[in-house]
Amino acid sequence: MTIRPGLCSITFRDLAVDDVVALAADAGLAGIEWGADRHVPPGSDAGSVADRCADAGLVCPSYGTYLFAGRAAVDDVDAACATAVQLGATNLRIWAPDEAGAADVADIADRAGGRGLTVSLEFHPGTLTGTAASTLALLAEADRPNLFTYWQPDPGLSRADALAEHAAIAGHLSHLHVFTWGPTGFFDRRPLADGVDLWQPVLAADGTGQWDHDRWAFLEYVPGDDPACLVGEASTLRAWIGEADRA
Repeated sequence: MTIRPGLCSITFRDLAVDDVVALAADAGLAGIEWGADRHVPPGSDAGSVADRCADAGLVCPSYGTYLFAGRAAVDDVDAACATAVQLGATNLRIWAPDEAGAADVADIADRAGGRGLTVSLEFHPGTLTGTAASTLALLAEADRPNLFTYWQPDPGLSRADALAEHAAIAGHLSHLHVFTWGPTGFFDRRPLADGVDLWQPVLAADGTGQWDHDRWAFLEYVPGDDPACLVGEASTLRAWIGEADRA
């Protein structure tokens, strides 16, 4: 399994699509997970975004939706799936709020599967998929072959506990959201290099599992939301991936 370095477009939510493409390309990243809330809303001209990425040597492996299982209407799911296909994405990222049921998740997975898409759950505190145990329970109950999960560290956990959470879901893991935050979370953004003791073992972990595609490590947020930070953050990520490949 190959790990490839990418960018979540929401890292620079207030920038235009062309600016995000240029930043990712200049930083030596290989792809962009486009967010549905700002840059590529469902039903927008996703094909032109895909073309601009291709011109810059970038791919669009995943579509980061704000579909919430149990709340999303069928038309919303279908629109998101169609937009993902236009992007050239093969994966649809969705959310599972606390009230979501396995049947709700399975329904989205079935509709996405009809378009040839995998579906990945956002692994995020404050949701039904906030822990490895709850995520594994949901995956088991929904029981769909095209259903997987992302992983990102909960900044409230110790390094050892975060690594244990990653190891627990590794067999169902699709992609990673990569950042280093301090213990207070979202606004305590640190240079990625500060998280070396966490991210090096995560990126070097055994890649066996149900996922049989490239795995993307998407940079998500940078210190101060400063675009000038991206080159350095991407360099750190690419170096870690290179070390994992050589191990």
